Amino acid sequence: MASRPSTTLSGPLARRLADSGLRATPQREVVYDVLLKKRDHPTAEEVFARVKPALAGISLATVYNCLETLVQCDLVRAVNFERGPTRYCPNLRPHAHFHDDATGATHDIDLPPAVLTKIKSVLPAGYEANAVEITFRGKAKSAR
Repeated sequence: MASRPSTTLSGPLARRLADSGLRATPQREVVYDVLLKKRDHPTAEEVFARVKPALAGISLATVYNCLETLVQCDLVRAVNFERGPTRYCPNLRPHAHFHDDATGATHDIDLPPAVLTKIKSVLPAGYEANAVEITFRGKAKSAR
């Protein structure tokens, strides 16, 4: 019987889960791996479709539970666009999103530290932001 290859993903995943009092399960590892391999902000249903070939017996409920755990452990971010389904983003660096209304695709936009500092400078006096969420909406210029 071949042993399961260790990956560089399971180390940080296992540590972060352990810090939260949880353990790295095969289901959590595969869901996390799927999010890291194709960083296109998938919905839970899209993650489920990608995980199914590797874990044939996995249920959609288990995928939802894995995603919720990964969000609670700050391994991925839940991203919501109005009334659309929640999408999942493994990029934890400060960044904004561009949501293409024509295709539904979501793209990460890196925000330079100076931009974040400027944005935070407009907060009401006496307040401090612990998170900034910026979403641009539109479509490709060629799609107009």
